[in-house]
Amino acid sequence: MVLKGTIIPMTLKEARRFVDRHHRHHRAPVGGLFAIGLGAADEVVGVAITGRPVNRVLDNGWTAEVLRVALLEEVPNGCSQLYGASWRAARALGYRRLVTYTLLEERGVSLLASGWKLIAKTQGGSWNTPSRPRVDDHPLQGKLRWEVNI
Repeated sequence: MVLKGTIIPMTLKEARRFVDRHHRHHRAPVGGLFAIGLGAADEVVGVAITGRPVNRVLDNGWTAEVLRVALLEEVPNGCSQLYGASWRAARALGYRRLVTYTLLEERGVSLLASGWKLIAKTQGGSWNTPSRPRVDDHPLQGKLRWEVNI
Protein backbone atom coordinates (compact mmCIF):
# COMPACT_ATOMS: atom_id res chain seq x y z
CA MET A 1 0.00 0.00 0.00
CA VAL A 2 1.32 3.46 -0.92
CA LEU A 3 0.75 6.10 1.75
CA LYS A 4 0.49 9.83 1.15
CA GLY A 5 1.87 11.84 4.04
CA THR A 6 0.64 14.98 5.78
CA ILE A 7 2.77 17.14 8.09
CA ILE A 8 1.58 16.73 11.69
CA PRO A 9 2.63 18.11 15.10
CA MET A 10 5.18 15.96 16.92
CA THR A 11 6.89 16.17 20.30
CA LEU A 12 10.62 15.53 20.59
CA LYS A 13 9.90 12.57 22.86
CA GLU A 14 7.58 10.95 20.29
CA ALA A 15 10.03 11.67 17.47
CA ARG A 16 12.97 10.16 19.37
CA ARG A 17 10.97 6.97 19.97
CA PHE A 18 10.16 6.75 16.24
CA VAL A 19 13.82 7.28 15.28
CA ASP A 20 14.98 4.58 17.70
CA ARG A 21 12.55 2.12 16.09
CA HIS A 22 12.96 3.04 12.41
CA HIS A 23 16.25 4.82 11.59
CA ARG A 24 18.63 2.72 9.50
CA HIS A 25 21.94 3.54 11.20
CA HIS A 26 21.55 5.98 14.11
CA ARG A 27 19.87 6.20 17.47
CA ALA A 28 17.81 9.26 18.29
CA PRO A 29 19.68 12.42 19.30
CA VAL A 30 19.62 13.31 22.98
CA GLY A 31 18.22 16.78 22.45
CA GLY A 32 16.65 18.96 19.82
CA LEU A 33 14.92 22.26 19.16
CA PHE A 34 11.78 20.86 17.53
CA ALA A 35 10.35 17.82 15.77
CA ILE A 36 8.00 17.46 12.82
CA GLY A 37 5.90 14.41 12.06
CA LEU A 38 4.50 12.93 8.88
CA GLY A 39 1.19 11.15 9.24
CA ALA A 40 -0.79 8.90 6.91
CA ALA A 41 -3.72 6.57 7.46
CA ASP A 42 -4.01 7.72 11.11
CA GLU A 43 -0.45 6.73 12.00
CA VAL A 44 2.96 8.36 12.19
CA VAL A 45 4.99 7.33 9.14
CA GLY A 46 7.96 9.68 9.45
CA VAL A 47 9.70 12.25 11.63
CA ALA A 48 12.39 14.91 11.43
CA ILE A 49 14.29 16.22 14.45
CA THR A 50 16.02 19.59 14.23
CA GLY A 51 18.50 20.89 16.79
CA ARG A 52 21.60 22.97 17.28
CA PRO A 53 24.47 22.12 14.91
CA VAL A 54 26.72 19.30 16.10
CA ASN A 55 29.71 21.07 14.53
CA ARG A 56 30.49 23.83 17.04
CA VAL A 57 31.89 26.07 14.28
CA LEU A 58 28.41 26.18 12.71
CA ASP A 59 26.67 26.84 16.05
CA ASN A 60 26.42 30.61 15.63
CA GLY A 61 22.85 31.18 16.82
CA TRP A 62 21.50 31.59 13.26
CA THR A 63 22.08 28.01 12.08
CA ALA A 64 20.15 24.86 12.97
CA GLU A 65 20.70 21.26 11.87
CA VAL A 66 18.29 18.53 10.85
CA LEU A 67 19.74 15.86 13.13
CA ARG A 68 17.59 12.89 12.07
CA VAL A 69 14.98 11.98 9.50
CA ALA A 70 13.33 8.58 9.78
CA LEU A 71 10.62 7.35 7.46
CA LEU A 72 8.70 4.20 6.70
CA GLU A 73 9.59 3.20 3.15
CA GLU A 74 6.01 3.19 1.85
CA VAL A 75 5.77 7.00 1.80
CA PRO A 76 6.75 8.55 -1.55
CA ASN A 77 8.32 12.02 -1.22
CA GLY A 78 8.11 11.78 2.57
CA CYS A 79 11.71 12.85 3.17
CA SER A 80 11.28 15.87 0.89
CA GLN A 81 8.16 16.86 2.81
CA LEU A 82 9.99 16.58 6.15
CA TYR A 83 13.06 18.52 4.96
CA GLY A 84 10.87 21.25 3.46
CA ALA A 85 8.73 21.54 6.60
CA SER A 86 11.86 21.62 8.78
CA TRP A 87 13.20 24.58 6.80
CA ARG A 88 9.87 26.44 6.96
CA ALA A 89 9.70 25.88 10.74
CA ALA A 90 13.34 26.91 11.27
CA ARG A 91 12.81 30.09 9.24
CA ALA A 92 9.67 30.90 11.24
CA LEU A 93 11.77 30.62 14.42
CA GLY A 94 14.31 33.11 13.02
CA TYR A 95 17.03 30.76 11.75
CA ARG A 96 18.78 31.84 8.56
CA ARG A 97 20.51 28.59 7.70
CA LEU A 98 19.71 24.89 8.06
CA VAL A 99 22.24 22.11 7.50
CA THR A 100 22.13 18.33 7.47
CA TYR A 101 24.41 15.43 6.58
CA THR A 102 23.99 12.29 4.51
CA LEU A 103 26.20 9.26 4.06
CA LEU A 104 28.29 9.26 0.86
CA GLU A 105 26.19 6.46 -0.64
CA GLU A 106 22.93 8.35 -0.11
CA ARG A 107 21.98 10.27 -3.25
CA GLY A 108 20.29 13.25 -1.60
CA VAL A 109 17.38 13.34 -4.06
CA SER A 110 14.94 14.41 -1.35
CA LEU A 111 17.23 17.28 -0.33
CA LEU A 112 17.63 18.49 -3.91
CA ALA A 113 13.85 18.26 -4.39
CA SER A 114 13.27 20.50 -1.37
CA GLY A 115 15.77 23.18 -2.43
CA TRP A 116 18.93 22.17 -0.52
CA LYS A 117 22.44 22.48 -1.97
CA LEU A 118 25.41 20.19 -1.52
CA ILE A 119 28.07 22.28 0.26
CA ALA A 120 30.91 20.04 1.45
CA LYS A 121 32.29 16.58 2.03
CA THR A 122 33.51 15.80 5.55
CA GLN A 123 36.44 13.55 6.41
CA GLY A 124 34.55 11.42 8.90
CA GLY A 125 36.31 9.49 11.64
CA SER A 126 35.82 8.90 15.33
CA TRP A 127 35.35 11.52 18.03
CA ASN A 128 36.84 9.11 20.58
CA THR A 129 39.74 10.65 22.51
CA PRO A 130 41.56 9.63 25.70
CA SER A 131 40.22 12.73 27.48
CA ARG A 132 36.63 12.00 26.37
CA PRO A 133 36.15 8.34 25.49
CA ARG A 134 33.24 7.42 23.23
CA VAL A 135 31.84 4.19 21.85
CA ASP A 136 31.38 4.48 18.09
CA ASP A 137 28.23 2.60 17.13
CA HIS A 138 27.42 4.62 14.01
CA PRO A 139 28.98 5.03 10.53
CA LEU A 140 32.41 6.71 10.70
CA GLN A 141 33.01 7.39 6.99
CA GLY A 142 32.94 10.86 5.47
CA LYS A 143 29.58 12.50 4.94
CA LEU A 144 28.05 15.08 2.64
CA ARG A 145 26.93 18.38 4.17
CA TRP A 146 23.81 19.96 2.69
CA GLU A 147 22.50 23.47 3.32
CA VAL A 148 19.51 25.68 2.70
CA ASN A 149 19.56 29.36 3.66
CA ILE A 150 17.92 32.74 3.21
